[in-house]
Amino acid sequence: MSVQHPIIAVTGSSGAGTSTVQKAFDKIFRRENITAAHVEGDAFHRYDRNEMKKRMDEAVRKGRTFSHFGREANLFEELEALFKEYGERGTGKVRKYLHNDEEAAPYGQEPGTFTPWIAIPENTDVLLYEGLHGGVKTDKIDMPQYVDLMIGVVPIINLEWIQKIHRDTNLRGYSREAVTDTILRRMHDYVHYICPQFTETHINFQRIPVVDTSNPFIAKDIPSLDESMVVIRFRNPIGVDFPYLLTMINDSFMSRPNNIVVPGGKLELAMQLMVTPMIWRLMEDRKRMGARLGPVEHAIGVFRPTRV
Repeated sequence: MSVQHPIIAVTGSSGAGTSTVQKAFDKIFRRENITAAHVEGDAFHRYDRNEMKKRMDEAVRKGRTFSHFGREANLFEELEALFKEYGERGTGKVRKYLHNDEEAAPYGQEPGTFTPWIAIPENTDVLLYEGLHGGVKTDKIDMPQYVDLMIGVVPIINLEWIQKIHRDTNLRGYSREAVTDTILRRMHDYVHYICPQFTETHINFQRIPVVDTSNPFIAKDIPSLDESMVVIRFRNPIGVDFPYLLTMINDSFMSRPNNIVVPGGKLELAMQLMVTPMIWRLMEDRKRMGARLGPVEHAIGVFRPTRV
């Protein structure tokens, strides 16, 4: 963790909704005039699309576990090194993974490839990571030690599968059978590399549908935000002004001393109310460069905003 060069990580599984949270952060950054260095988790996959397919086919033939969720297919060491370097000096190198023709066209490259590594722009205020592995911690890797604020985005598993099935069949042209095979193949890595991160996060946003999702493999549509509730869990509730949040978010309630439940349609409002004071605190600490940073739980407490 770093006072001068703070790092925020938004972490969650594929299709979980981390991009939605990133958009909320972008609005806060624009409003507060904060310059952020954006890092996409896909940029730290080890293989481009063609090579990944070859490696996956080989792993299937040999009966090995292999997926984008696991260590073998990702540059964990390089991502940890980026967090360390940015925290120490506000520098580092990043690249982009080009998902489709629209993203690839400006670079004159094929979709499914990486851009060259380039230096993070100078004089950024904060690094924002969004992807699969912002909180990975193993016997060799410890991302959380460098992260000042970690947000988990975790729909219940059936909803996550529904979102993935609909995205991959409607937007990417895969059959339901192929997507189901992918879900099964990823399960080992999901359990060992994705789930454990959510014990490291400072806040988790978990969306829960209030419609029947008991068989995600036949669901005709994705439950909307208005058909959902969001459980928001604070790892350490000390300093969190829950009465204020309950007043500001209609139809919200406490389910445990560190859990507040809000209607799905209020998700963005909840993020704004909870995250904005945390970013204020990180930026105030950054201005006091000589100050000694205390435990992160004290640095990110939710307080009633005192400014417009």
